[in-house]
Amino acid sequence: MADAGNQSCLMAAENTVSLLVCLFHELEEWAGLGQVEDYLSVLEYLLWVFTPLAIVFIVPFLIVILLYLSILFLHVYKRKNQLREAYCNNLWDGARKTLATLWDGHGAIWHGYEIHGMEKIPDKGPALIVYYHGAIPVDYYYFLANVIIQKGRTCHSVADHFLFKIPGFKLLLEVFSVIHGPQEECVRALRNGHLLGISPGGVREALFSDETYPLLWGKRKGFAQPVIPMFTQNVREGFRSLGTLRFFRWVYERFRLPIAPVYGGFPVKFRTFLGDPIPYDPNVNAAELAEKVQQAIQSLINKHQKIPGSILRALLERFHTRHKDHLQ
Repeated sequence: MADAGNQSCLMAAENTVSLLVCLFHELEEWAGLGQVEDYLSVLEYLLWVFTPLAIVFIVPFLIVILLYLSILFLHVYKRKNQLREAYCNNLWDGARKTLATLWDGHGAIWHGYEIHGMEKIPDKGPALIVYYHGAIPVDYYYFLANVIIQKGRTCHSVADHFLFKIPGFKLLLEVFSVIHGPQEECVRALRNGHLLGISPGGVREALFSDETYPLLWGKRKGFAQPVIPMFTQNVREGFRSLGTLRFFRWVYERFRLPIAPVYGGFPVKFRTFLGDPIPYDPNVNAAELAEKVQQAIQSLINKHQKIPGSILRALLERFHTRHKDHLQ
């Protein structure tokens, strides 16, 4: 039927323009171009549906990009200061302070970051900071930045082994005194008078905890003293993990691969709270001390975090707080 219509169109064509129009319609029908508009409409709809989903998975990679930019800066700084290395015992102080300023600025702008209880961090001497581990511990990065800026100290940190296997991270970990956690290294850092930050839940807590903020410490014990508990409000609303899905849990337990996707990057309000130091007590054994520390962090969660956490509520709190600050 269509062929008959096209033939009649060609027969009726009286001039070149009419002939070209007929040929165009015939080509359009032959190639199925009439359906292209329908395809584009479907594509536009799918783009509208999946764009927000793509954004919440892409934003966490911005943190990784920022880390790599930090590494790049350190490499540039190292090359620039090679001639001074022989004359300066603290080659990296300037780099640490510069990066700390950048990270502190990022926290203030994106999360309105606040820290409460900084006076509990000693100006000198050892202390162990034990904290709750978010899906991405960006709050801990902000804390480290504040320790450098406000206290003029570098807080040593314990990280999972897999972090040391990420290409390019070696220099960053060395400059910021990150260790992979053998007990001997932790004891050495504290005996040398350093601050030491550790999350007993580690990767397990990062991936498999959720908006109800359970502490997943397993059988982690052996804390040194004194201990300062730390928790950041809304850290699970900033970034979340799909580790609660059974497949990702199985992969981690079977192969120790932390592949559970992380999504978020929401500009929620972050407030870090430092609890009262737990002083040295020679009569308290390792198991009792671990229980006391866990109770202290749980107390901070119960006091400062609404359970279950809500991304929408945390966003509203952030902008409501900003509005109040502008009014004052």
